[in-house]
Amino acid sequence: MVIKKLTLENFRNYRRETFEFDRGLNILTGKNAQGKTNCAEAVFYLCTGSSLRIRHDRQLIRSGESCARIGAEAESRYGTVLLEALIFENRRELRVNGNRVARAVDFVGNMRSVFFSPGELRLIQDGPDERRRFLNISISQTSRDYASALLRYNRILDQRNNLLKERDVQMVLETLPVWDEQFARYAARIAAKRREYLAELGTYAAQTHAALTDGGEQLSLAPDHDYRGSEEEIAERLKKELARNYERDLRLGFTSVGPHRDDIKISLDGADARGFCSQGQARTAALSLKLAEVEIFTRLSGEPPVLILDDVMSELDLPRRKKLLSRIGGGQCILTCTHAERVLYGADSKKIRIHGGRIVP
Repeated sequence: MVIKKLTLENFRNYRRETFEFDRGLNILTGKNAQGKTNCAEAVFYLCTGSSLRIRHDRQLIRSGESCARIGAEAESRYGTVLLEALIFENRRELRVNGNRVARAVDFVGNMRSVFFSPGELRLIQDGPDERRRFLNISISQTSRDYASALLRYNRILDQRNNLLKERDVQMVLETLPVWDEQFARYAARIAAKRREYLAELGTYAAQTHAALTDGGEQLSLAPDHDYRGSEEEIAERLKKELARNYERDLRLGFTSVGPHRDDIKISLDGADARGFCSQGQARTAALSLKLAEVEIFTRLSGEPPVLILDDVMSELDLPRRKKLLSRIGGGQCILTCTHAERVLYGADSKKIRIHGGRIVP
């Protein structure tokens, strides 16, 4: 997967700019707060239909404007694809090859990317929400079935939670089994796919981490909830678990079991990484997860995704910078930094200098 052109109109601090990227390493360079990360964010948005930095799309619109546009021409082994997102104050329009798509799940995955920035330390150090979001975004880019199941699951979860807040307890108890049937079906699909994905992710992440640390540390991943068996068997066990928790859920006012409560156990040399590792160890562990994503995407699609590295080099020591550069040579990479000469070490690249939301010579 290669992005050939990226056009930004009234997006963040850009009025209108068109970026042309090479197939290999592309470096966005310039001082801080000039728009490098905004460009990287736009690429990720076209791949996933969401931003890693904000919750409301209207925050992406340039101050004083009513609409932002992101457009890209990408090339894959299957041909050229044109992607476009028009973002308004209270809505958006997503287009693939000029045709408007009604569902976000039909937009996601047409172009695939893996995004890494210093903020990805949240994967290791923060609560389970960050790790679930990581899994959901990653798997959704490779499986439209998963993205669709997740959308339906979240809708059912919202409706079930609203039901649990009703005061008529007898009505709630009579209605819950109906919702549980649908809830368990989509929950089982999500859980089974996560189990499969996490097993592969763990293998690649362990190998990558060993390479980055010269074998000095062992990284391992495991689900905190073991969903064994087929989807049908998982669904049956979930329905029983939901029924056992009726009283608790009524008291709490929300659903206390299911994939929306699951987590990933991340360990370094057998110890819980969240409470044990240093900032440097957490950074390397998070990077290993992201590079493992690249491996999975490449295996599933037959070509590497676009790798976005946002201000990563400044956070790594010299040996790990060189090791990282040696591992990103197989596909297209968009890397942001303030001083390109400090991170290249002889690597071939296309440099794009940004100042005040504009490309400058």
